[in-house]
Amino acid sequence: MRVNHGGARTLLPNARAMFITLAIMVATATIELAMGRVPICTCGTVKLWHGVVQSAENSQQLTDWYSLSHVIHGMIMYFVAWLLWRRWQIFGGRPARFALPIAVLVEAAWEVTENTPMVIDRYRAVTVSFGYSGDSVLNSMGDIGCMIVGFLVASRLPWWASAALGVFFELLTLYVIRDNLMLNVIMLFWPIEAIRQWQAGA
Repeated sequence: MRVNHGGARTLLPNARAMFITLAIMVATATIELAMGRVPICTCGTVKLWHGVVQSAENSQQLTDWYSLSHVIHGMIMYFVAWLLWRRWQIFGGRPARFALPIAVLVEAAWEVTENTPMVIDRYRAVTVSFGYSGDSVLNSMGDIGCMIVGFLVASRLPWWASAALGVFFELLTLYVIRDNLMLNVIMLFWPIEAIRQWQAGA
């Protein structure tokens, strides 16, 4: 995804863009708190990583297996920003510096939407996440942070390396937790009972 001439660097954020990115994250946390989301896991502990999916702490700590999906989000968003800038010159010149905060805004909008009762109930109804109760604010911030990592990693790697890394993450989580970004999208929008049973270990 990296472009091999100097103009590609305009997709990287400057100080103002980073400030806007931070402001979006603070606003997102404030909105989620106003929605009634818990700031940290109700267990009372804060962990950098929690690796047990079928547990009360999943989606409550800073990172978990689903964090890899958010890294992929960032790589995809960098590719989209590069594609728009490269093909249609939409992100030409200085405005391209704001590609990252735009990506963060999109990710933040999903984090807020994902934690609405409608989407939480949807996850419970069509996936194996029967006990899913939404993310803690800490986990949402971790998800956005992972998206930023993916965006910045993609800015430094050639496109084929980013694609290979994304495929590796998808295969890894498919093997370890029987879920990944692709299956998450399928099961949320077009649920397939055979996949649900396989994910449940049936």
